[in-house]
Amino acid sequence: MAWHCYQVVFRLRAPVHMGWNKVGNVQRTRPYITGRVFWGAVTMRLTRDWASQHGTVAQAQTYRDVGEQVHQHLAYSYFYPATKTGDAYQVVWPWEDPSRFRYRFSGSYNSTALNYPQQSAESGLLHEVEFLAPYTIDTGEPVFVVGYVFASDTCTLPWQTACQRLQVGGERGYGWGDLALIHCQPVADDARLFGQIGFDGRNERPVLQIEAGQVLLAHTLADGVSADGAIEPLVGREWQDYPGQQVAHTGICFVPGSKLKQKVSFVIKRFGIWEQPSSG
Repeated sequence: MAWHCYQVVFRLRAPVHMGWNKVGNVQRTRPYITGRVFWGAVTMRLTRDWASQHGTVAQAQTYRDVGEQVHQHLAYSYFYPATKTGDAYQVVWPWEDPSRFRYRFSGSYNSTALNYPQQSAESGLLHEVEFLAPYTIDTGEPVFVVGYVFASDTCTLPWQTACQRLQVGGERGYGWGDLALIHCQPVADDARLFGQIGFDGRNERPVLQIEAGQVLLAHTLADGVSADGAIEPLVGREWQDYPGQQVAHTGICFVPGSKLKQKVSFVIKRFGIWEQPSSG
């Protein structure tokens, strides 16, 4: 199987909340779009477009079937915030200067339910939601996200069309997470992802070559990997008898931004997670 690589750039048209964890009443956001979130957004759009074309309502099983096709025929990186100068996009890594990153790219929204008879906030319902802002806080520049998508040579999914109408993350009912596709361009086989990572698309799944001292740019299964950085258990809800029923534990992973200690090749697995070929 051969895989063809595309650089994909979106512009944020609304705040984006990538659910992470909660501190007090603050719902924190990750500073990037994960592969799981991208998979979910593409699956949702493909399924709803298919249903619309056939004059029907998408059933739960259809979402499951389309999601499995996305797993089989697409692989993808995480997407990172960027600004634009001229025709070039400059990715801003959130771990290089965390304080400045948060100052430039992050905001928050406070809300609560009201207790009208008492003319006060409803007890326990005050919450604050962090987000990636559609414009930089300091200079007002548009914010983009940059990433890569691999499509197999057998892929027939209209994923590029789906990318024109994606909504990602949390709070979508309030209009958050709206993305505008700026470009989706093929990448040469000898190019480097994000200007630093070599890849090989001639395998069952895309393979990345990471040099010693380079940074991991996706959650990476920690088993057998020597790196400096934080680790976290990666957990998500998946299908069993109905969507979201099963809590699935992917494994213990190094988080993006961890620095690799030796040269390693990684396979891009489901949800964009990196894994050594020998570990699974």
